Amino acid sequence: MEIPAELARTLATVVAEGTFDAASRALQITPSAVSQRIKALEQHLGRVLLVRQKPVRATEAGQAVVRYARQLALLEHDALAGFALGRTDGEADRRPITVPLAVNADTLGTWILPTLAGLAARHPVVFDLHRDDQDFTAELLESGTVMAAITSQATPVAGCVARPLGVMRYRAVATPEYVARWLPGGMTPAALSGAPLVDFDRRDDLQTGFLRFVGADAAAPPRHYVPASNDFAVAVKLGLGWGMLPGFQSDEELADGRLVPLGGPPIDVPLHWQQWNLRSPLLDTIADAVVAEARRAFS
Repeated sequence: MEIPAELARTLATVVAEGTFDAASRALQITPSAVSQRIKALEQHLGRVLLVRQKPVRATEAGQAVVRYARQLALLEHDALAGFALGRTDGEADRRPITVPLAVNADTLGTWILPTLAGLAARHPVVFDLHRDDQDFTAELLESGTVMAAITSQATPVAGCVARPLGVMRYRAVATPEYVARWLPGGMTPAALSGAPLVDFDRRDDLQTGFLRFVGADAAAPPRHYVPASNDFAVAVKLGLGWGMLPGFQSDEELADGRLVPLGGPPIDVPLHWQQWNLRSPLLDTIADAVVAEARRAFS
């Protein structure tokens, strides 16, 4: 059984855009035509491919088709790039391909954007970044939502390859004023249980892991939630609470005394690059640039 390429691309567009109306605008066809294509594909494959809600969501079978469509688009891009070899205007003539990537918040807020900007300046590519915790980004890769991910998972997702990036080290820090108010007798388990902290979101377990390691009640402290990497760091630097910050966001303040370490062990988070196991010059170029910059940043 063959999967019609045009219908598969339509499904991938619907999933990416979230609604049939938005997909119709992206594809420049009517919403009715989009619906007819999806229905035809479902009938052809004998599977329900979409959960029709807002936004729409691919079923398990639909995820496989979306992954196929995106892999096909990537291979088509690479083939057209081969046709353009030797032409000075080849890059300008080709429509940019969208490359969806899953990235953890601290990577997005610190070192990866300059690398992606350099790639976009040299290649006909636009990036669709999906931000999630490094413990969950691999799920987006497995579902076909993204072509590559920065993840804490070292074992390759099925159909993917993995490369180590390095280790992001986090330390528990706070302002001197915060420490004087909430931890005047030092970082004891009892004091930490009543001291406000900053979490990125409700899936952020760095602060919880630190509390458990030092013997404090991880459920007791008041929590602020600040779901943006740079704003999270700013919240800690303003004294809203203590938090685990990577060196990118705390070395300067620790050096000049605006932040102080609470003590205790650092938490090391190994990061890995995982991507589809395809022979794609573009995806390999992106991977090489990201890996090189990560290793420079973590050295």
